[in-house]
Amino acid sequence: MLGWVSLRRTIPHRSFATILLVFVIAISLRTLVHPPFQSLLGYNSNVDPEWARASERKDPQPVERPPLGKHTLTPDGRLVVNPDGPHPIFQLIRDAEAAWEAKCARASKTLDEAVAEYRRRYRRAPPLGFDKWWDYVVKHRVQLPDEYDEIFEDIGPFWGIDPHELARAEQEVEVRDTVVVVQKTDAHSRFEVVRSTIPPDRRKVPPTVIDRILGFIREIEHDIPPLRFTFYPFDNPRKFSDWRIKTMALEAAANGSTLTRKDMPPVTEGWVQGCPPDSPARLHPPAFPPSSTSPFLSSSPKTFIASHRDTMDPCMDPSLFTVHGQFLAYETGPTPQRTLVPSFSLCGTILHHDIRPPIPYGWPFETESDPVEDDVEDGEGAFEGDVPWEHKTNKRLGWRGRTTGMGAFPDTLWVHGHRARLVTLTNSLEGNVSVLRVPKNSIDNGVEAEAIPVGEPESIPLAQLNPAWMDVAFTDKPVGCDGGTCEEMARMWVFREVQELDEEGKYKFILDVDGNGWSGRFKRLVTSNALIFKATIYPEWYTSRIAPWVHYVPIQVSYADLYDTVSFFREHDELAKRIARAGREWSRRFWRREDMTAYTYRLLLEYARVMSFDRAAMDYVG
Repeated sequence: MLGWVSLRRTIPHRSFATILLVFVIAISLRTLVHPPFQSLLGYNSNVDPEWARASERKDPQPVERPPLGKHTLTPDGRLVVNPDGPHPIFQLIRDAEAAWEAKCARASKTLDEAVAEYRRRYRRAPPLGFDKWWDYVVKHRVQLPDEYDEIFEDIGPFWGIDPHELARAEQEVEVRDTVVVVQKTDAHSRFEVVRSTIPPDRRKVPPTVIDRILGFIREIEHDIPPLRFTFYPFDNPRKFSDWRIKTMALEAAANGSTLTRKDMPPVTEGWVQGCPPDSPARLHPPAFPPSSTSPFLSSSPKTFIASHRDTMDPCMDPSLFTVHGQFLAYETGPTPQRTLVPSFSLCGTILHHDIRPPIPYGWPFETESDPVEDDVEDGEGAFEGDVPWEHKTNKRLGWRGRTTGMGAFPDTLWVHGHRARLVTLTNSLEGNVSVLRVPKNSIDNGVEAEAIPVGEPESIPLAQLNPAWMDVAFTDKPVGCDGGTCEEMARMWVFREVQELDEEGKYKFILDVDGNGWSGRFKRLVTSNALIFKATIYPEWYTSRIAPWVHYVPIQVSYADLYDTVSFFREHDELAKRIARAGREWSRRFWRREDMTAYTYRLLLEYARVMSFDRAAMDYVG
């Protein structure tokens, strides 16, 4: 105290006041500046005192941060988020790109390699004509010549059914169902429509589909054996499978034996009859929501799609029965087929055994090949209105569509269908949605975004997010409705005009969702330089020939991950651009007219063999 008094007496009053003011300012600046600086680096002295002490040493030693937590992959194809791990989309992109590169690298280069890979995968010889199919693949530079597992998914079970039983079932379809019958005989070397049971009032669209499918196989039809098949040309799949019958057929096929109808058990009604006895759908059948309730999103735990095909299986995810019109339209479900019935259609779910050819929707297949030249990099896209990524000015997620997806009638749960929920959710101004924090590309000390824990989600009002992030609307007027529901729809939603392609081309992010069946827009959208978000329950012919998180962004049909995914790519523009560009390149190189021809060529070779009364004679010998 005496020292302080002596100092006070020896320094003039004004000088002393100045020194005291400088001292107070210095202390204040240290208090104010230091914590925000730590926060910017991702540290906090309250939770990391060792780092704080080390930073004050004259010769600080670096202190390693705790390792990040690991996310969990589940059997239903999902990644469950660990808040102590990095943002999961970084991992999903990295893993998907590595798997895609490995798939491309291991593709067969010679006929002998392709035959060996076929035998390894499917435990039998390739079909007769495989060598000529290979010649077509080589001539037209068809990529991934081994990746035709969707054909095996469709044709494989029929190997366990007696060919006479298959012929009988096919003949019953010709009489009973609404189909077009296509045939090639020894006397007529071209495929022709020989019969149609489609009523006159429904014949407007189907011939176009059939003509286009037959049109792009004209070049190779002379190399396909005589055969006859039925084709259901409308939106939905038709052949619902009983799990026991399908499993018995697969087991018989593996043993080299076959079944007839008398060997098969009786069938009972319900979607769950398509599922294994120990599956979640059988153990915990879904409860259907009351028609009066509003759709909602589950906020915990956070999940993302790791395997898109696996998430399409309602046996593993029973909630699909309650959120998608394909299943909701039948509520508890129809009765499965009494046997496996060979018939072609536009699409199928994992519970169906419809045979799925490539469908020529999405661009003008009247042309000889993809309208984009091989040497075009960016510039204009393949379609009117497409522009390079840098010229896209709208960062909202865009979607326009009709009120399809399921019939909207007073006695149906249409309000819970996939399209109705989408438009309701993304236009709501009430309630909150939880969204994961998105780290930026880097922070001041160089810590990469992938090294930052994602943390717990934040609850944000939909009134804040939807106007800024979403541009989703039904177009024109309600359709597929009756009994007062059309008027109810008109009150629920604002209907917008159909969007022209040049307007759609301004969006960086576009959503692709199912309608009454699969979406026919994907080809056009994925070629458009936009980042495509896709929500579907329908595996397609190209499913094993494309990579989610490399060429497009998979979205759950519940839309539980929609806001998190949009939030991530709004922040990480370069990653969004990379996937958008990769998707466009994939479309131009892997989804050409020639690629669809190669797939149909091989599909028909497999179908001809499995329908033959002498299957061994239809084996390739090389």
